[in-house]
Amino acid sequence: MERLLPILVAWPLACGFLVVALAQVRGLHRLTGLISGLGLAGGLGMAVELCRRVYELHAAGGQASFSFGLWSPAQAQLYADGLSSLLLLIINFVGLAILIYSVAYMRRYTSTWLFQSLFLVMVAAMNGLVLAGDLFTLYIFIETAALASYALVAFGCEAEELEASFRYLVMGVIASTFILVGVALMYSLTGQLNMIQIATVLARGKLASSPALLLAAGCLLAGLAIKAAMVPFHAWLSDAHPSAPAPISAMMSGVLIKTGGVYAIARIVFSVLGANASYAQVLMAMGGVSMVVGALLSLGQWDIKRMLAYSSISQMGYVMLALGAGAYALSSGAGRDIALLCLVGAFFHLFNHAAFKSLLFLASGSIEYATGTRRLDQLGGLAQRMPVTGFCCRIGALSIAGIPPFNGFFSKLVIVIALVLAGLPALAVLAVAVAVLTLLIAVKLQRYALDGQSSLQAQQARESPWPMGVGMVVLALVCIGGGLAFFPLRQYLFDPAGQALLQAPLSQAAGALP
Repeated sequence: MERLLPILVAWPLACGFLVVALAQVRGLHRLTGLISGLGLAGGLGMAVELCRRVYELHAAGGQASFSFGLWSPAQAQLYADGLSSLLLLIINFVGLAILIYSVAYMRRYTSTWLFQSLFLVMVAAMNGLVLAGDLFTLYIFIETAALASYALVAFGCEAEELEASFRYLVMGVIASTFILVGVALMYSLTGQLNMIQIATVLARGKLASSPALLLAAGCLLAGLAIKAAMVPFHAWLSDAHPSAPAPISAMMSGVLIKTGGVYAIARIVFSVLGANASYAQVLMAMGGVSMVVGALLSLGQWDIKRMLAYSSISQMGYVMLALGAGAYALSSGAGRDIALLCLVGAFFHLFNHAAFKSLLFLASGSIEYATGTRRLDQLGGLAQRMPVTGFCCRIGALSIAGIPPFNGFFSKLVIVIALVLAGLPALAVLAVAVAVLTLLIAVKLQRYALDGQSSLQAQQARESPWPMGVGMVVLALVCIGGGLAFFPLRQYLFDPAGQALLQAPLSQAAGALP
């Protein structure tokens, strides 16, 4: 099983290079789409097998993790546990659905093989990111995924795309500088890059109150908060997402900000720094502010993709808030069971957000593809003219709004219950209030895009090509069935993911506090 870990990175990367090679050969360039699909399908199959194996070890009470040493196992390694396997499943499943959608959507652009190769490089980098067992490997894969995303945001090569990509690049460089400084400081303090080794050194307590450690932690969290688009580091997201092609907007919002930002923050706080009260307060404050600000900014937008981009900030705030509540439950003595429930809620919502936000971005791309506009005040009546797109858009809107029985309702409910049990009723009320704001956003989207009188642009609309419909329907089915399947999903995916963080050395020490 350990040998599967480097293949999860190498396979999509090799397929990406093969796409480039085939595109240069007359008669074989039509195979690039097939090779891209095999790259994602193979990655999905390996992710499913890894999830199955991790669950078996978790159910048997053993150590549910695997590691594969690179040039020095004590320092650099690939590492997989319940959390890594969950993210791998999300990356490759959502990526495959988006790639199917892009078969038709990307025909409006030239050099689709270039899009496919960059897309596979980004997927390979995200796979490596969630498998990274040391800080430097984590940094390398974060940067690789970011470089691919810079190019993909600018894929249209129009002035708007190039300007948005440049702004995104500038913010990405700032974030990367913070992360690299944090990694360097951590190495100078501990002499280690491996996350487990760093946690072992910090668990001895000699560096717990060191100003240098706080500076290193601050740099790491600030850089990753920019990658996650948390308030007040969110400005780049509202420009990058509307300008990028719809498949890239879906991948960035549905997957990239989770892996390069939220996942990395969770891993570093729980597995490296330790889930103490200070870090818990930082995560909860960041999450709460992002929830409110993102929802209010989203509600005031008329551009569909900009509305969805701001909504991503709000929804990731839920995940960050739940992670902070889990750290708070550990440090306050509320108990590991409550901390686990907080983490389960966070990962369940992360899973759900990957489905419904990717679906909504794909639906917005379908609407723009058929009408030539993303402005809500220039649309209307699309539910009748575009039945598949309209159906999928409604499913995504109802899911993000938290309407039962769709998946968004159940993950928000778990988070609210976990907040109350953790002794944070005010934050639970805040989560419910933001859910009401999100409902208003969903109503606005449906009212002006799908219902009402048709505009001149909407009257010319026809349903998008069938590959785009297939990509949307696959994600819509997850939104419908994800909530109803919560208990088996918790057993097989979310509990192992939560336990992976709680079993870290410093998390165990925090949980032992009186």
